[in-house]
Amino acid sequence: MLRLVTGGSGSGKSRYAEDQLLSLGQRKRYYIATMIPWDEECRSRIGRHRQMRAGKGFETVECPVDLGRLELEEGSAVLLECLSNLTANEFFREERAGMSREERKAGTREEILAGIRRIADRAGEVTVVTNEIFSDGTAYDPDTTDYLEVLGQLNEALAREAGEVTEVVFGIPVRIKTEDFRGRWER
Repeated sequence: MLRLVTGGSGSGKSRYAEDQLLSLGQRKRYYIATMIPWDEECRSRIGRHRQMRAGKGFETVECPVDLGRLELEEGSAVLLECLSNLTANEFFREERAGMSREERKAGTREEILAGIRRIADRAGEVTVVTNEIFSDGTAYDPDTTDYLEVLGQLNEALAREAGEVTEVVFGIPVRIKTEDFRGRWER
């Protein structure tokens, strides 16, 4: 099953997503880490997440781009942390610099969705963590606006495909969609 977990920064969404995968019982667990350690803040965040999952049986796979290239064990449980970083890494990568805005957005969307679908077809359980966006009311430069648009479209597409969608608010999981309603949302 594909699950989508969203929430604001510091909402507890990562802890919730980890706990959900742990509740599935014993199976191979992968933690797909997408953050590139650009600066001290990123390195600190990576360190916190490593501590959070220490001793929980996750095999960490660093994959900031090219998600579709991963080879994971069939029937495994996968936590992708997080879609927001993966989207930024793919959207702003050098190889896309010469593309038009529309080509860059479409290419990023297609590559990420294809990678997640490939993983979901192979793994038994996939949980994707993403960030809640567009509630800050801030105006951004065109490149950032394009990135946010792509992330919003990815969030929508995955929410349609997911068996469960949960928003974590102040550490409290709020179930938005359950597998029971999947039939209405088929792609």
